[in-house]
Amino acid sequence: MKLSLNQLKKSSEWLILEAMSSIITLTCLVSLLVFPTLILCFVYPLSKKWSLFWSNFITTYCDRVFFSILKLYKKFNLIEDDNLKNELPGQFLVVSNHQSLLDICVHLHFFGGLRTRFVAKDSLAKVPMVGKMLKSQGHCLIPRKGVLSMKALDSFADRVKASSNWIPVIFPEGTRSRDGSLGKFYSAGFRRLEEQLNLPVVVCALDGGWRISQIDTIFRNLHRGSYQVKILKVFEAPKNKEEEMSILEESRTLIENQLQEWRKD
Repeated sequence: MKLSLNQLKKSSEWLILEAMSSIITLTCLVSLLVFPTLILCFVYPLSKKWSLFWSNFITTYCDRVFFSILKLYKKFNLIEDDNLKNELPGQFLVVSNHQSLLDICVHLHFFGGLRTRFVAKDSLAKVPMVGKMLKSQGHCLIPRKGVLSMKALDSFADRVKASSNWIPVIFPEGTRSRDGSLGKFYSAGFRRLEEQLNLPVVVCALDGGWRISQIDTIFRNLHRGSYQVKILKVFEAPKNKEEEMSILEESRTLIENQLQEWRKD
């Protein structure tokens, strides 16, 4: 079916407006992040105190403004279901699915940037802002070798104990889902942390990140898109290996069911 002249004009106008909003969004995001990133990169080798200050600034103020910019210019919504937040204990371990690097921003916004700490791949250390932020705040950067991974987790557990209020977040899939499907849950990292920390477990589902994880789709799917996050269940701290495995298995089922429920709509 051929488009009429008026339809073509409207289509062209829409494309121009969409391109302009994308340019404005990108400009605002770069303006928001470039200054604190440069300062963090500068002070990181000089002062732990100041690198922590600027890292906290990024994970609290910049994180909130980041989603405000997306909502204003791209109508992109961060949908947070916090019905179970009143049931959260003082300190807990979060188990979540993983779809994009922005999962970190979502969890920081949802649980609080000053408390949330991630178990992440050490390859993120090479990303200028992200790597220095994770290092200065004491997140857990996991190397590929198994023995070193366990040492990194043990060291991270010691920091969590010392903090008394940090919220560790682990992605049992171990890598991001490129198409939104839920991958296999690996138990080694989760069990190691639970053996060291013995914390209650909070199961959290995310969806939307996989649609904006690639450069060629990010701006197309940002427009009127959404990122959803929801707490599904709060488990008491597991007492043994059997309970740890049971929690992890049920966590995957809960997340899978929630993803299916969201996608029905």
